[in-house]
Amino acid sequence: MKASIIGTTGYGGVELLRILQHHPEFDIHSIHSTSSEQPIWQEYPHLYQLLNKKLQPIDLDEISANADVVFLATPSGASSALAEKLMDKDVKIIDLSGDLRLSPKSYEKWYKKKAGDPAVIKQAVYGLSEWNENEIQTAKLIANPGCYPTSTLLGLAPIVKEGWIDMGSIIVDAKSGVSGAGRGLARTSSYAEANENLRVYKMNEHQHIPEIEKQLQIWNEEMRPITFTTHLLPITRGIMTTSYAELTSEHVTKQILELYQDTYGGKPFIHILPENYFPAVKEVASSNYCNIGLHADQRTGRLTIISVIDNLMKGAAGQAVQNANIMFGMNEDTGLNFVPVYP
Repeated sequence: MKASIIGTTGYGGVELLRILQHHPEFDIHSIHSTSSEQPIWQEYPHLYQLLNKKLQPIDLDEISANADVVFLATPSGASSALAEKLMDKDVKIIDLSGDLRLSPKSYEKWYKKKAGDPAVIKQAVYGLSEWNENEIQTAKLIANPGCYPTSTLLGLAPIVKEGWIDMGSIIVDAKSGVSGAGRGLARTSSYAEANENLRVYKMNEHQHIPEIEKQLQIWNEEMRPITFTTHLLPITRGIMTTSYAELTSEHVTKQILELYQDTYGGKPFIHILPENYFPAVKEVASSNYCNIGLHADQRTGRLTIISVIDNLMKGAAGQAVQNANIMFGMNEDTGLNFVPVYP
């Protein structure tokens, strides 16, 4: 099967190249960018003599006539227009931006951009692979989840669905490496500003907040707004979300771990760590895994859930390919069984 990538020069796009280059079923048919036509290795020198592809202009008629799936690794604000034009083509679409995850009203409020066609947004299936597999199997258009929402939602899902916590008590402390900010130049993500530093950003106004709350509300209608704080870590890649919630009954750690193990049994990319073990971001680096550890504090009655992912893999390109696998009837882990890079 043939895959085309639009927006190949960003970090999400180049991760798609890395995955698809070794995928047993998908071939990289074409790569596209609004930048000048040039071999991809001139943009990413590490691909020299490894990937003999040239960036091409974005011709949607030509792309859709030759590809089975199109990955949109384009910025928010650009993807919705491309998706709209591709909807009447015989091709499946996976959008890595935030353009299709929210209602038009919510998108414009949080992203400060004009929303796309409501009819197209309505057709997009939210691609949280472990939870929406049935819908993904028959979808034409996937809204790939954001990196913070993926880590947060995978960590919270079992306990929220079971209803063992106070739905108004959730606090999420989220930290990301600087690659989450993309390749664009910004003072706060520059080496001198980010190195040996830790800073809060987008306090109570991060655009991923409504995405997280929307899905939590689907799982439990008693859900109330969460407190969600983001921090920039002085590392290249990785996300750790530490979620806190008040337990509504005296459940011990062992019971809750059993709930998580039962929920995610058979899910190849979710690892529930044993009692008294907690994950670190390096343990999932460059992989599509999500590692989760948790602890119920009998003294305070609070549950702490720690979830880690690679923001460019499970938080972006890896989950996009996982969704493509599901859409085309393959095992969801096809071409994604990378052992994490360590140290």
